[in-house]
Amino acid sequence: MAGTKDVSTIAAIRYGYGLSPDQSSPTDTQALLAQLDAPDTAALRWPLSGTEFMRQQMSDMRAARKAVRDGDESAQKRIKATRKRVNDQMLVGLRAQLARASLSPQGLRERLQYFWCNHFTVIGKTGVTATAPDAFAKEAIRPHLTGTFAQMLRAAVTHPAMLLYLDQTRSVGPQSAYAKKRKNAGLNENLGREVLELHTLGVAAPYTQEDVRQFAKLLTGLGFNAEQGFVFHTDWAQPGAELVLGQHYGGKTPAKLSDIYAALDDIALNPATAHHLAHKLAVHFVADQPDPDLVTHIASAYLAHDSDLRATYAAMLEHPAAWGPLGGKVRQPWDFMAASLRAIAPPANMIADLDEKKTRSWIVAPLRAMGQPYHKALGPNGWAEDASAWITPQALATRISWAMRIAALYERYLPDPRDFVHSALGDAASPTLIQAAARAESKREGIGLILASADYNRR
Repeated sequence: MAGTKDVSTIAAIRYGYGLSPDQSSPTDTQALLAQLDAPDTAALRWPLSGTEFMRQQMSDMRAARKAVRDGDESAQKRIKATRKRVNDQMLVGLRAQLARASLSPQGLRERLQYFWCNHFTVIGKTGVTATAPDAFAKEAIRPHLTGTFAQMLRAAVTHPAMLLYLDQTRSVGPQSAYAKKRKNAGLNENLGREVLELHTLGVAAPYTQEDVRQFAKLLTGLGFNAEQGFVFHTDWAQPGAELVLGQHYGGKTPAKLSDIYAALDDIALNPATAHHLAHKLAVHFVADQPDPDLVTHIASAYLAHDSDLRATYAAMLEHPAAWGPLGGKVRQPWDFMAASLRAIAPPANMIADLDEKKTRSWIVAPLRAMGQPYHKALGPNGWAEDASAWITPQALATRISWAMRIAALYERYLPDPRDFVHSALGDAASPTLIQAAARAESKREGIGLILASADYNRR
């Protein structure tokens, strides 16, 4: 990748999904931040399903399975129909997310949604909850992108997708009224541990296993069911006060959701949380090994503005290290796909309206082969950021193959490769790549070569 001093090129590639021939690139920090202040047109144009859709499918599946147990032979068709609705909607969501990333004029918004959804990873562990990550993105993350992290943390921790994924819906206070009636009811520490270790303080922060256990007890009562959605079971909550990080929460009867919110708010403003989030932002956007001064600058702004995220992003963008040379990051497979489509710029409907066969063949299967199956991160810590996780022989071979295939799919919209290398990379294209593009024997070969290049796969 050639060195570049063009701010608009850096802004588009590092803080968005790349350059587009149809849209101008942001020219400075204020232009990037203005994207977050503008109306969220992409969400309106390409909507995602929410918790209501998931609840309905869960209810339908439960009713159909009961009918099967009662001897209704036709109920198997209802089970298959429910599964198909969920699978179809999952693909609708995938295409909507890809269209947003590829076509939205607000690239920073899309990148931030991706970052925070990965930070708060959720997975639909059963077929009927396959759309849970979309509901989570729509309801817990996107509305809070420019609010405070404390608000986002509340929304994320109590969202049904998170409660289901980390088995919080089965966590019961050991001395609660419910536990006294049910011998098998017990405490589950998953959510308490992941909130402290992954979502806020970080694994190296000064907290203990007892803090995790006390926090897990405080979180008892958070629940979900298909009929009501999110619920707070006071009879499931552990009675008495819990001591978390030296602070008592709760203790009054009955237990209150506000006690959990109070703990989350305090944890959100912990200096360890500020440093953990600042480091993750710098790693995701700038470099696998970011400048320590950049991390400190971001963390200081986060604390000074009471976890205000817009101010946190502004601090990152105002630091000189945020505008250093490109190439410090490898595009993850999703980033690579979205950026490639953004550079090709096919008509908008050609992404959102792909049929099921092409969606699975051109998007789902290649993502899996590149090591990033859609909505199926390997664990609650989400997708890895370091380059070594993505630069493998198989993954690179798949990228090259996909680049050639996608060029074939949209061949009639392809420009001359000699023009494309500049519209896709700006002045970040190396002389070697520019020369190779000029020598390509066909549009398809030239575009594929550019998309598969090292220049294009780093940002």
